[in-house]
Amino acid sequence: MSIRKPPAMGVLVYFAITFALGLYFTFAAVQGDFGLFRRAEIEAETRALEARLEALETQVARMENLTRRLSDSYLDLDLLDQQARDVLGLMRSDEIVIR
Repeated sequence: MSIRKPPAMGVLVYFAITFALGLYFTFAAVQGDFGLFRRAEIEAETRALEARLEALETQVARMENLTRRLSDSYLDLDLLDQQARDVLGLMRSDEIVIR
């Protein structure tokens, strides 16, 4: 009859520690500061900021166009008339204001 010996405690501790480290590194690779979820968040934020930048660049180009059209070297009288009406609240003497 052979007597069966229980496995050595060192082997169980080794496998437990190895398993715990594997779980830790897997969790860190997915949820950590540099994990997959954080990378997806950063990429989504990048796309949103690029869209915002494009909208701002369009707005700046429009403002530059309006500024150039009101400059001394190139004066757009229709734009000047519109700005005087909008900003200063001016109107011509032959116009009627309806509120």
